Amino acid sequence: MSTATFRYLADLKAPFSILEAKPFFNSLDNIQKTYAHHMSRAAFEGTRIIITQTNPRAETIYDLILKIFSNKQGQLTDIQALQQRSEVSPETFEDLLQYSGQFLGNLSNYKSFGDEKFIPRISVKDFEKVVAASELKEEALSLFNQAKDEIYNVEPVTRNLLGYPDDGQLSGYYSDNITKDDIKAVQTYLEKINIDPLNTRLFKTDNGYDLAIASSDFKSETHILENGTPLTLKYGDFHEQMTKVAENIQSSIPVAANDNQRNMLNSYYDSFKTGSIEDHMESQRHWLRDIGPLVETNIGFIETYRDPQGVRAEWEGFVAMVNKEQTEKFNNLVQQAPLFVSRLPWPDTFERDTINKPDFTSLEVLSFATCGIPAGINIPNYTQVTQKLGSKNVSLGNVISASSPGEKFPFIVAEDLDLYKKLRNPAFEVQVGTHELGHGTGKLFNEDTDGKFDFDQDKVIHPFTQQPLSSWYKPGQTFSSVFGGIASSYEECRAECIALTLSPDDDILKIFGYEGQMAEDILYVMYLNMARAGLAALEYYDPIAKKWGQAHMQARYAITRIMMQAGDNFLSINKTKDDEGIDTLEIRLDRSKIRSIGRPAVATFLEKLQVYKATADVENGSKLYLETTSVPDDWVSMRDTVIRNKQPRKVFVQGNTFIDDDGQVILKEYEASPIGMIQSYIERLV
Repeated sequence: MSTATFRYLADLKAPFSILEAKPFFNSLDNIQKTYAHHMSRAAFEGTRIIITQTNPRAETIYDLILKIFSNKQGQLTDIQALQQRSEVSPETFEDLLQYSGQFLGNLSNYKSFGDEKFIPRISVKDFEKVVAASELKEEALSLFNQAKDEIYNVEPVTRNLLGYPDDGQLSGYYSDNITKDDIKAVQTYLEKINIDPLNTRLFKTDNGYDLAIASSDFKSETHILENGTPLTLKYGDFHEQMTKVAENIQSSIPVAANDNQRNMLNSYYDSFKTGSIEDHMESQRHWLRDIGPLVETNIGFIETYRDPQGVRAEWEGFVAMVNKEQTEKFNNLVQQAPLFVSRLPWPDTFERDTINKPDFTSLEVLSFATCGIPAGINIPNYTQVTQKLGSKNVSLGNVISASSPGEKFPFIVAEDLDLYKKLRNPAFEVQVGTHELGHGTGKLFNEDTDGKFDFDQDKVIHPFTQQPLSSWYKPGQTFSSVFGGIASSYEECRAECIALTLSPDDDILKIFGYEGQMAEDILYVMYLNMARAGLAALEYYDPIAKKWGQAHMQARYAITRIMMQAGDNFLSINKTKDDEGIDTLEIRLDRSKIRSIGRPAVATFLEKLQVYKATADVENGSKLYLETTSVPDDWVSMRDTVIRNKQPRKVFVQGNTFIDDDGQVILKEYEASPIGMIQSYIERLV
């Protein structure tokens, strides 16, 4: 096996964790459980959308995995009997289980965290033996022959990363023949006619461009771009999935808890039926008015992380139950949000006119249809909505607390290790809370189609030039469309900086229950965890393509660099040897200088991020961010050490809900293993 191929092998023993939700689910009455069931089904009906948006060739692999491990009754096959029939070793069979479980965890053969392809550790020959031994042999062999090249091929290497097709990379949002100039030309036109591309894919044809719009209804209309090229808007993309999503949304309406939920569901239904982003925006207005529901849910084309242009969003949907005890902490944070936001390092004129106190909830996830489950969420992402109505901040408690047996923590020095292990999760909870609060801050300056401004041009002064503003968002523009591919990472960096800027305040730490020495330890571990994440981020940087593969990790790298540049030996990363004499790295952070050196450096960087974002100053904003996230040669050399010490990412096994013959909703959970993951998808039938 070549060194190049070795790089792409699936993790050897990825830790599988149950997303435990049963105690919170069982606290619901059957009407609430029924609502949760239908919304979970609606979310999971988008599974094939997620797969196709990442890699259009991966749906065949998905079907193959389900066929191999299903029996003729459509249930999980006898795994032990399958291994024995295949005549491959137990170790080889385990490698196939790992690949299959990791594929389902990422909903692709590209990692959700890193955007890089992974391949099985099992040989093609042994893979085929297992396929031939399956109960659904004929169907499975047909799928294997269709999929095996996509499963194993790692040439050319550029194709192993998600990105722009004209850089030789892969994207499920675009045809292979499309260029960056094509994408920009279409985007400029869409802004002009006020069509949001969130739920679209773009294909270049012999006659022009086709813009595929996700909806259950079919419709087509042709426009002409300024250069004379036809652009055909084709509604009905993912027709089958969107139809099933809409049906489950309809089934949820009779069991909704209140009018806000019913109005939200009606808007969801209209959006998924017609493809209207305006209707989805309306659903989010109703969602924001539904404060503190026992069952929280959100669904749609939400995050734009994986579109290289930063304007097209992945399908996702979640259903969760409120953790009331934990939510009380966040409610205290929310009550004082205006005070905390006033401490951020930009002028009052750059903050939202009215700080809408966000609804901040700690949730226990029942189901999350996505390529990778986050620890926290701040949505909606529509500026038109959030600047008037605020946002909801969500901390996902059972994601943060999920155990990962045998996890190691490289680069933490011995004297910090026990404290780090003990407080890493509590410190991360503080970080998630203040991070998600941060997403809901900061004003964007806009001009509408009538030439009116949502700010006073005479009174708003640029803090760096001391002159009136010279740039702002023009009609049809959004932060994502202006800042393009860096927008998601840039915003994650802004939120992480807000977390590090606010968290040293004693009153914030007290809200989370930490005072005195414990508060100081939590703060130290929080900063230390950020430094470790910034170093570990090198795993997600491709030095050949000079490309970052993960928005959050690029952001954490930027902050780590800023903390190192703060000076006075606040943060250093040093080369050393481990106990076996092998090269490694160690992180040294001076806890006595967090407030005097670390926080001011991060706050200065944060102000620049916010000011450039607010004023649509893509030139200076991009320059700042790309310079900060560039990787110098000495860091590229450290990347080998990071790769050698990398830890497999946790894979979450989610349960399924079913309605029994008596109309009672039951939750079935599965074992924390690749087999449990596979069984959960077989029984999900999506």
